[in-house]
Amino acid sequence: MPAPLMLLWTDRDQPYREAIARAGLDDGRWRFVFLPRAAEPDPALLAEAEALFAMSAPPGMLARMPRLRWIQAQTAGVEAWLARPDLRPEIALTCARGTHRVQMPENILGALFHITKPYHAAALDQRERRWTRRVSETLAGRTLGILGLGAIGREVARKAAALEMRVIGTRRGGAAAIEGVERVFGPEGTEAVLAASDFVLLLLPATRETENLMDARRLRAMKRTAWLLNFARGQLVVDEDLIAAVREGAIAGAVLDVFREEPLPPAHPFWTTPGILVLPHIGGLHPRRDEMVAALLAENARRFRDGEPLREAVDRATGY
Repeated sequence: MPAPLMLLWTDRDQPYREAIARAGLDDGRWRFVFLPRAAEPDPALLAEAEALFAMSAPPGMLARMPRLRWIQAQTAGVEAWLARPDLRPEIALTCARGTHRVQMPENILGALFHITKPYHAAALDQRERRWTRRVSETLAGRTLGILGLGAIGREVARKAAALEMRVIGTRRGGAAAIEGVERVFGPEGTEAVLAASDFVLLLLPATRETENLMDARRLRAMKRTAWLLNFARGQLVVDEDLIAAVREGAIAGAVLDVFREEPLPPAHPFWTTPGILVLPHIGGLHPRRDEMVAALLAENARRFRDGEPLREAVDRATGY
């Protein structure tokens, strides 16, 4: 029997080759074929591949892979994979959950400091050689509400608590204790978190239940002095409702790192609405992120070969 074949469809092959070699997976019990993302895989290669590593795939491609048993996604979000009609039930899907543990919380903390500290204003003043003293707002004593206390949310909570912030939040499954979190609610506690928080952080996956979660009604449930931070998925927010809430003073403002359409179109009102900061989806970027994903890929390739459960398996029922 020939060794199983994995197709790796990526423009950055070196970190993955190195991770495969470090894990001892280049011993002949796997066959690895690398292709740049612009390349069209040969039909014979598709017919033979049992595993696929990719950011995405053209419509209908999975239907041409009859032996495919496992897909390792390059990202933590997998809604695009789950929406595919050619994703057969027997194909295991794993994601890159956990590879944002360091950089995402740091970028979120950076957003909190941007809101409360006058460094941006000072940089603008410097251009004009203008000496303007400003008093920073504190994070200590303020309440951070996290909707989605997964791996990233838990790490944000731990670091925010070290800054003497009060942290509350929601998670599927309810009230198990989490380090740094004063109170954990189930999803039914969303409105309670919104009403009590000075900063509301969205870290939920994109599912049918979370689509348009932050609409006009829920934005009105927030404090007028509160800020919304979205580092999850653009689909969680009703754009028009958020713009109206910020313009009318229903909330203080928003920091957005994700959008329904990316890149954000130049004509979108987010660009020009005072109180809304647009970030170009930088929350999860890390100078060595490919190395982190490569380590996960290599571990899962070993598990797949040895018949062990795969790490970061996606639950199709919940959507993540």
